[in-house]
Amino acid sequence: MKLQSALRLIYPPQCLTCGAAVEDDLSLCGECWRETHFIHGLACKSCGVPLPGKDRGTDMQCDDCMTIERPWDRGAAAMMYRGKGRDMVLRLKHGDRTNLARPAAHWMARVTPPVDPDAVVVPVPLHWLRQLKRRYNQSALIAKILARNLGLAYLPDSLHRQHATETLDGKSRDGRFASLEGSIIPHRKRGYLLKDRPVLLIDDVMTSGATLAACTEACVSAGARQVDVLVLARVAKDD
Repeated sequence: MKLQSALRLIYPPQCLTCGAAVEDDLSLCGECWRETHFIHGLACKSCGVPLPGKDRGTDMQCDDCMTIERPWDRGAAAMMYRGKGRDMVLRLKHGDRTNLARPAAHWMARVTPPVDPDAVVVPVPLHWLRQLKRRYNQSALIAKILARNLGLAYLPDSLHRQHATETLDGKSRDGRFASLEGSIIPHRKRGYLLKDRPVLLIDDVMTSGATLAACTEACVSAGARQVDVLVLARVAKDD
């Protein structure tokens, strides 16, 4: 305890985005908090995007989810992909800020749909070439901590991305779905672990939902009983 106190004096907690002094290592300063668009209240039951109106405990869907068939059961997001939220996602994904996985998991745990104690936490996989270049899978980092926080089993290798798909940035919705067709499958040796289990599928960002749909279909083909999706940030149609 004394050592921890001494370390705090030498290295006081800093805001996750700007470095300003804060109370603990999982915090944002007041200004950065205001620029981080956390999702509260009424949200789409399928993708987590905020909806107008009061939350009366009734399942609602956004326009996109009413027109696109989502293969998963429920979806949620901790924040919108804008402002400081976007900055944190990009720093975690491309800037070696792996320390952001811990607060990300903390925020995501607060919006996790009710899950069965038998559920398994599964990250969206990266192709091995992309992971070699990036050196880590940001979704797996979040998923591991989230599984521990929720007391659930963590299955990092149950899905396999067999094709190195080109970047989806700038592609249309239809283009994203076409690019991912057949690219994600159950792992040849460990996919069986999904059989008859509820799955909580984890990713950093949801845009069109194409990646999550491909992963969900792979989970279902492996025999998963149910699939819910949870992301750190949701891209809105207007962003």
